[in-house]
Amino acid sequence: MKGDRVEIVVDTGNGTSSYEITATKAGRRVEISTNRSVTEVAEVTRSGTPIRTARFLSARVIALVEHPAGDPSPDGSRDER
Repeated sequence: MKGDRVEIVVDTGNGTSSYEITATKAGRRVEISTNRSVTEVAEVTRSGTPIRTARFLSARVIALVEHPAGDPSPDGSRDER
């Protein structure tokens, strides 16, 4: 859903780096998967086609914070948090 956002903080050896992946258009979402030693964050379309992908070594990931888009309220507007 447009507005989904994931922040990733990674240990670089000399400090930390912060990355952000955001669903940029309506109908897209951000998915997170962990396979063996790799954490993958991807912006995907409704059909599941990846648009942007970021891969990080799981041992280096310090924090992974999901910020879901606001839930639509009954009147059709979004609940911004």
